[in-house]
Amino acid sequence: MLVVTPRTLSHSSSLFLCNSIPISQNPNPKFSFFNQCSNAASKPIAISNCQSEFQSERGLEFETGDSFFRHESATGRDLGVLAASLYKKSKGKLRILDALCGCGIRSLRYLVEAEADFVLANDANDEYRGVISRNLLKAPRGSGDEQRWMLTHSDANRVMTECYLQRDFFDLIDVDSFGSDSSFLRSAMNALRLDGLLYVTSTDGYSSGGHRPYHSLAAYGAFVRPMPYSNEIGLRMLIGGAVREASVMGYRVTPLFSYYSYHGPVFRVMLRMNRGKLPYNRHYGFISYCHRCGNSQSFSWDELGQISCPCGNSKSIIVSGPLWTGPLHDSIYLTEMLNLAEEWGWAGGDTETALEKLLKQMVDESDPQLQFGYIKLDEVASRAKVNSPPLRTMMDTIRKEGYSVSRSHIASNVIKTNCPMTECIRIAKELTPSLHTAQVSNLYGQPLL
Repeated sequence: MLVVTPRTLSHSSSLFLCNSIPISQNPNPKFSFFNQCSNAASKPIAISNCQSEFQSERGLEFETGDSFFRHESATGRDLGVLAASLYKKSKGKLRILDALCGCGIRSLRYLVEAEADFVLANDANDEYRGVISRNLLKAPRGSGDEQRWMLTHSDANRVMTECYLQRDFFDLIDVDSFGSDSSFLRSAMNALRLDGLLYVTSTDGYSSGGHRPYHSLAAYGAFVRPMPYSNEIGLRMLIGGAVREASVMGYRVTPLFSYYSYHGPVFRVMLRMNRGKLPYNRHYGFISYCHRCGNSQSFSWDELGQISCPCGNSKSIIVSGPLWTGPLHDSIYLTEMLNLAEEWGWAGGDTETALEKLLKQMVDESDPQLQFGYIKLDEVASRAKVNSPPLRTMMDTIRKEGYSVSRSHIASNVIKTNCPMTECIRIAKELTPSLHTAQVSNLYGQPLL
């Protein structure tokens, strides 16, 4: 049996683990680890006499070599580090498994910024060993029971299964996978400590857009059809798949935050896992959209034979599911993340940072009165046959009508609201003159048709 962590390290693991690397020397002198230039965002750094591209992220410099790396994913790493640090502050300890670590920057940030006690960094491609090792050596490695990080090169599912069999559990498991590979979910949940955090990923925008319904059914148990808020569907599809998998194992998972980024695209969700199943039919059901009137509704399993639309045209309805229909975020948790970001200087300055804006929008999206999905103002304008009203004006008017409303971090010029589409159309008509009846006065007060 293979053993992967310092507590149980033995000679049987020699084929599975990377070779030990001396801390006191640079294994490749042509690489310079530190440079005076550093930036908050990930940016390339030119290093003379160096064959590898260097990057800087939140002041930490690292090399990427030939590994897959996106500097656009820095925000997702920011969110993961903030969540990890909150866990460490709450529990007093933090052991992390980075199942698909790439060049190792995520593992390095967990060690340095979240002050993880131990990080197991794994990547199946052993050709990246040198790059990952040089990056991780910027954090003290320690030795024996005080060893802070370890590098392995094996299949991620195998690593997590071995940890489970050794009852060597982790507080946070980060699975930054590609496409819609959901095979990691069960092995990750097995290796996760109760009340631990699971950071999951999907990059399959094609399935979330409803273009491969049988593929999404196989990967996440959800038959997804094309809907106008497909990027939010991608997050709900990912959460729903995790909910289903956890339920089979006698666990329940709830999202702490859900993040969409257009590059890729990338869908990332931080889940908290505990024992016990979700209450009966709670937040796990079906979503419908009516092409005729634009209305969206959710249905439970026992309502599947009763799906209809208030407009009376049932032939225009499409249904996706089962999906997660509950909140995408935990507002209290996000507020703690925002406070920590301000404490670290990542937010709260004279100029609002992109991360600060994102976290605030997520807090607004956490309003329990808001339903799933979002409404595009261009669709409202098209149905109302008027010019698209200003976003802020539309939101203010909706609030005055007694509805809840917020912007969405997923897309611009859209709103999340519990105001029905028919009411949004009425409000848009009242705010903007109709294109067919508007009259414009010329300078002499004469109407122009």
